[in-house]
Amino acid sequence: MVTKIWSQIEKGDVQPVYLLTGTEQHLLDETIKRLIKAVPGMTSSDVNRFDLEEIPVQAVLEVADEFPFLVDHKLIIAKNCSFLKATDHSKEKQNHQLELLEKWLENPSPTATVVFVAPYEKLDARKKITKKIKKHAIVVEAVALQGQDVSTWIMQQGKDKGIEFDKRTAEFLMEMSGTDLLTLSTEIDKLAGFLAFKGTVDSNTIEQLVTRTPEMDVFRLTDLFVNNKRAESIVVYHDLIRNGEEPIMLASLVASQVRLMIHVSNLRKKGYQQQQIATTLRIHPYRVKLMMQRKLPSLEVLLKALDNLATIDLQLKTTSGNRKRKLELFLMNGL
Repeated sequence: MVTKIWSQIEKGDVQPVYLLTGTEQHLLDETIKRLIKAVPGMTSSDVNRFDLEEIPVQAVLEVADEFPFLVDHKLIIAKNCSFLKATDHSKEKQNHQLELLEKWLENPSPTATVVFVAPYEKLDARKKITKKIKKHAIVVEAVALQGQDVSTWIMQQGKDKGIEFDKRTAEFLMEMSGTDLLTLSTEIDKLAGFLAFKGTVDSNTIEQLVTRTPEMDVFRLTDLFVNNKRAESIVVYHDLIRNGEEPIMLASLVASQVRLMIHVSNLRKKGYQQQQIATTLRIHPYRVKLMMQRKLPSLEVLLKALDNLATIDLQLKTTSGNRKRKLELFLMNGL
C-alpha cells in the first residue's frame, strides 16, 4: 500500500529507483513531494525533471551517473515512460535505448534517486523492460484507494498536518465528502487550519466545517426516502436545491441509488461480501459499506420506491408548473 512506502520515505529510507504507476494523480504528486522532503537539502527547484516524450531515457541515465554538484544526493523525475506500456514504438518521438536502462537498473547510481513515472492504467507486463524495472525499483501503484485504505490515508494525512483522526472520524469525513483524494485533502487542510495544526478531530468539527458533496447528499436523501423519513428527507432536499441541483436530475439520481440498493440487496442474499459486491457492481467499496451498515428496506419496498420515482420522473418531464414543489410534495407523501 502506498502509505507504507510513504512511511519508509518519511523515515529517510530513500531507495535509488522508484516506479510510479497508475492514474490517481494526487498519489503520484504526493509521493514525489515526500521524496523531495526526505532527501537532505533538497528543494523542489533542485529536482532534475525530464519528459521522456521529449528526451531519450539514456540522457536521464547520464545525469543520474554524474557526480552531484551543490547537493549530496540528486533527485531525478522522469515522467511519461510510455515504453512501459503496450505501444507501437515506431510512433514514439524518442529512440529510447532500453538495453542501456536494463543494464543501469542492475547497478544504479549511489548518489541519485531516479523516479520513473508511468501515469497509465496498465503497463505491458510481457515486456522485458517492464519486468526489469519492477524487479529493481520500489513500485508505487497510484490507484484509487479502497475502503480501509482511504481511512488509513486520511489518518496519515492528518498526522502530517499535526492533527489526529481516529478510524470513526476518518470514516465520518468520508461519509461527508466521499472518497476523492483531492477533495479529502482540501477538507483535511481546512480542518487542520481550524485546529491550528494540532489536536484531535471530532465529528462535530467535521460537521461544522466540511462541505458535503452532492453525491453524498443524494445518498442520504435516498436512504431517508426509502426508509420513509419524510421530514429529514425534505431538509436534505432543500440543501440540494439551494446548491443548484435540478429536480429532474435529483429524481434520476435517487432512482439510480435505489437500483443500486436492489443490486446490493440481491448480492448480499447470495452471500457476497463487501469487496465482491463492489467488484461485481464496479463501484467504490465504501459506497457498499455505507449501504451494508444500514438495514436496507425489503425488496418489495425498494421496487415500490423505484416505481414511484419513475412516475414522478415522467411528471417532471412532461407537465408544466413548479418542478421543485412537485418533487418536494412527492417526498413529503412518502411511500
